[in-house]
Amino acid sequence: MKPPEPAQRRVSLATREALWAFAFLAIPLAFFLFIRIWPAFQALWLSLFDWHADPSKRPFVGLEHYEQMLQDRLLLKALQNTLAYTLLGVPLQLLLGLGIALLLNAVTRFRDVFRAIYFAPYVTPAAAIAWVFSWMLSPNFGIVNEILSVFGIPPQPFLTKPSQALATVTMIVVWQNLGFQVVLFLAGLQNIPRDYYEAARIDGASNWQLFRHITFPLLNPVMVFSAVIGTIGFLQLFTQVVNLNFTDQGGPLGSTLTLALYIYQVAFARFELGYAAAITVLLFVIILSITLVQLRLLSRRVEY
Repeated sequence: MKPPEPAQRRVSLATREALWAFAFLAIPLAFFLFIRIWPAFQALWLSLFDWHADPSKRPFVGLEHYEQMLQDRLLLKALQNTLAYTLLGVPLQLLLGLGIALLLNAVTRFRDVFRAIYFAPYVTPAAAIAWVFSWMLSPNFGIVNEILSVFGIPPQPFLTKPSQALATVTMIVVWQNLGFQVVLFLAGLQNIPRDYYEAARIDGASNWQLFRHITFPLLNPVMVFSAVIGTIGFLQLFTQVVNLNFTDQGGPLGSTLTLALYIYQVAFARFELGYAAAITVLLFVIILSITLVQLRLLSRRVEY
C-alpha cells in the first residue's frame, strides 16, 4: 500500500495551482486596470484643470467644472434624454427579448435559423444601421412613409420632429439589440431542467403557473445581466444618435442629445476638454450607481 502523500507536498501543489491561476488572470487584470481604470482616474484628474496642450500650462480650477454643470441647461437636457432612453428602451428590450425567446423555445424546427435572423442586426455596424434607417424614415422619399400612405396615413417626420425623434431612435436601438436579448433568454430557458416542468404538470399546474413559479424565477440571473448590460448601453448611447441625423446631431432642438454625444461635442467642437472630463466623471458615477442599484434590487436567491 502506497504511503499517504505528505501534507507539505499537498500544500505546495495547491500553491502552485493558485500561482498559475493568478498568472493567467494577470493579463486580463492588467488590461482592465490600464484600459479601464487608469483612464477613469485620468479623466477625474483632468476635470480639475483647464485644458492646454502643454501640461505645464494647465491652470488648476478645482471644482469649477462641476459647478459649471449645475448651470448648463444643455447638459440637463442631455441627461434627461439619456434617462428617457434608458427608462423606455431597457424594459422594452427585456419584454420583447423574453417574449420572442419563449416563442422560439417552443419551436422544434428551424430554431437556429430564427435565432440567426434575430441576432444578425446585433452584429451589424451601428453606423450602417443608422444610415439605412435615416433613409427609410425620410419624410420625403422614405419607404416607411410610402407604406403608411397606402393606408391613408400622412407622412410622419420621425427624426425631424422633437416629439417623435427620441422615441424613434429608441425603437431603432431596441430593434438592433433585440437579438442579443433573445439569445440570452433562449440560453437561459434551455438550461432550466425539464424535470421541474414535468413535476408541476403532474400536479396540475397551468402554463401561467409554470411561467410564474418556474420559468420567471430561474431566469432571474439572465434578467439581471440583460438589464445591467442594456442599461449601460443606453446610458452610453452615441453612434446611432450621431448617424441617424448627421446634419443635426442630437437634434432636432436637442431632443435626441445624449450625455455621450454632449461629451464629444464639448471636447472636440468646443475644445473644453477639462469640462468634458468632468461630464465623463458624472456619466461614470451615474452608470456605477444605477448598476449597483439594479444588482441590489433585481438579484435574488433562488431556492431549488
